[in-house]
Amino acid sequence: MPDSVTLLFAFVLALAGMGWLALAMEAHWEQVYGEAVCSPALARRLRWLGGLSLLGALLLCLAVDHATMAALVWFMTLAAAALVVAFTLSWRARWLAVLLPGIRAELN
Repeated sequence: MPDSVTLLFAFVLALAGMGWLALAMEAHWEQVYGEAVCSPALARRLRWLGGLSLLGALLLCLAVDHATMAALVWFMTLAAAALVVAFTLSWRARWLAVLLPGIRAELN
């Protein structure tokens, strides 16, 4: 697989990870899902998913470059993903619902 595609996958994983970590927070959950309550078990799962996604992004970055360059690329990827999630939360928070397909049916 070309390095650019691998790094694109790393960015997508970082983006999903940051989104899941944001949804694990009560304030952001309310922005996306309104009055529906996020259970503590779901919040814990979201934190785990977010952390594992960020770890997966790091592993993909390590697959492309040597450790020092991969760490730099990973940190830049995390920063970019955090910005995208922050801007999405401030502009169109409900778009983050795409990270949890089918959860709407469980909440109602």
